[in-house]
Amino acid sequence: MPPSPSLRPAELRLRDALDAAVGGVSRAALAASVERLIGRYRAGGAADAPILSGSSDVLAYAVYRMPATLAACRNMLQHSVLRLPPIVSVIDMGGGTGAAAWAAIEEWPDARVTVLDQVTDALALGRRLRAAEGGAVDFVPWRAGSAVPEADLVTVSYVLSELAESGREAVVRSALGAARKAVAVVEPGTPSGWQRILAARSVLLNAGWRVVAPCPHQGECPLTGSDWCHFSARVERSALHRQLKGGELGYEDEKFSYVVAVPGDRAAAVDEGAPARVLRHPGKRKGLVELELCRPDGSAGRAVVTKRQGAAYKQARDVRWGDSWPVG
Repeated sequence: MPPSPSLRPAELRLRDALDAAVGGVSRAALAASVERLIGRYRAGGAADAPILSGSSDVLAYAVYRMPATLAACRNMLQHSVLRLPPIVSVIDMGGGTGAAAWAAIEEWPDARVTVLDQVTDALALGRRLRAAEGGAVDFVPWRAGSAVPEADLVTVSYVLSELAESGREAVVRSALGAARKAVAVVEPGTPSGWQRILAARSVLLNAGWRVVAPCPHQGECPLTGSDWCHFSARVERSALHRQLKGGELGYEDEKFSYVVAVPGDRAAAVDEGAPARVLRHPGKRKGLVELELCRPDGSAGRAVVTKRQGAAYKQARDVRWGDSWPVG
């Protein structure tokens, strides 16, 4: 017997909702919109006007980007939730069609979630996609610089890359002013996306907040040179997704960088009891596992766990990129 709709993973339910939303829309028109949007995002830079200029662009964006954004936001929240206080309300700033809202409702089914965005077509599609779903999600028109309602958690997902540098700090400060318990910022897992996360992290720390994920410490990032902190979420592609993106594989890996912080005293250089964070896919060879770790003392480097370490070795065989790892 197949699982009830409410028990199916969010990614599959979103896929069904997107397929229904596409309906009889021309695939050629969607593909053209996808190509234009991909070119715009690859070009980078701040946007003078909303990148999504109409319902066709909004639908194309939702089909080709929402599954990956949902996967990244779910991964971020799953790796943060144990260090967060109870969450009963969420605001997603610039949330568009609501991918982060889907992730938040999966983590906190009883929470009230509000998506704020300036593109009314995106909000309308977001409502349609959520129509058959449980959980309370509101889609509210909002412009950058306007007041942000208070909530336990404020998320800023894939927004900063579209803003000028001065506007990015203003958005993070707006999130800080509205959040009662936590702020979460996620960006593409590129070197430039990581730099935006580092800047947001500095704003959070300078405001007296404490980082709870992914960093296990409050100091400077120990990664230098060509290395940068990012993580990966596996996205299963639908037939439509493959068609629009011209991909042959049945999956893709969404790389993302993020920071999650809560109010608190950051005077201590080390968070007592915090676990390390696994920074790469573990290297598994016969009788040993190699882990790249960011540690609570502010250092980063390799740890080797051998079969002789018994329970630790068994645990290391199952650990994944982005997971926490007990120190010592």
